[in-house]
Amino acid sequence: MTSPTPLAKTSLEVAEESTTKAGPSAPKGQGRSPGQLAWQRFKRDRSGVVSAYVVIFFFVVALCAPLIAKLYGKDPYTTYGQDQPGLLNDFGSPIRPNGGISGDFWFGVEPGLGRDVFTFLLYGMRNSLLIASAATLLVTMLGVVVGITAGYLGGRTDYLVGRVIDILLAFPSTLFFIAFWPVMISILVPPDENTPVWLTVTSLIAVLTAFGWASLARLLRGEVLALREREFVEAAKVTGASPARIVFKELLPNLWTPILIQTTLALPVFVTAEAALAFLGVGLTSPTPDWGVMIQRGSEVYQNDITFMLFPGASMVIFVIAFNLLGDSVRDALDPKTKR
Repeated sequence: MTSPTPLAKTSLEVAEESTTKAGPSAPKGQGRSPGQLAWQRFKRDRSGVVSAYVVIFFFVVALCAPLIAKLYGKDPYTTYGQDQPGLLNDFGSPIRPNGGISGDFWFGVEPGLGRDVFTFLLYGMRNSLLIASAATLLVTMLGVVVGITAGYLGGRTDYLVGRVIDILLAFPSTLFFIAFWPVMISILVPPDENTPVWLTVTSLIAVLTAFGWASLARLLRGEVLALREREFVEAAKVTGASPARIVFKELLPNLWTPILIQTTLALPVFVTAEAALAFLGVGLTSPTPDWGVMIQRGSEVYQNDITFMLFPGASMVIFVIAFNLLGDSVRDALDPKTKR
């Protein structure tokens, strides 16, 4: 057997060296699950990562609002401007410039009552995000159950659910809540008593849930109608799998992507909807802290003190934009075909 020529020997050595270096990492992405691939795509999206940090920051601040207020040394209910001289003038406006911002009041004091704006904003974020998160969770659960049930069963069930969804999507939910709210309160609360905060919060979550699940249910219904005719579902039926097993083992794993995307896009919608209702006076009202309550109060005093509206308005805009960008990034990571 003849030995290889010097040129062939060099080519073999280069080929072996290239194979050794590329072997462990080639081909790229082999052996990764769809979740790992989506996570890799998400980490490469800078806007999504930054938005995720912003959203996490807001939730952490909202959850830790009582602790932050305790360390800060103030609360959102005490009328410091009326109790301490030198904070408000005779017209109820902060004496110091920029809304009374100082070392003692980081975001100033509220015109009129003189409450601390910083702690009022912390608790307002906490209440708004609590209501929006609860509504999002309930909407997701109800939309998943109704959508999968209607799509899988079909027939009359699908027809009836479809008509209910059409009615809810065409119904003016905000107008209904504005008109129905006084009637419901007059029935549940005596005229000489104030409306309990828990009742207001419960009714807000109930209304947001009642009118929010229809879009998700319609989307999942269409997905299930397409999936139930696929070969793997037919194979499961042939093997004698129960409907529950088909739903949880065959259908639901293929629906996590639209469910997650719709959930991330729904929460900022509920934040703005809850704030809008509070602004219109049919949601949470003063002295309960809330984003909408602060913006509504700021609209009354902005001509004399724009600072009071600046902090709740800017914080809500930043949160909504960040969450919308996060939802877009999650959608792009889970479904690369929709890449912007």
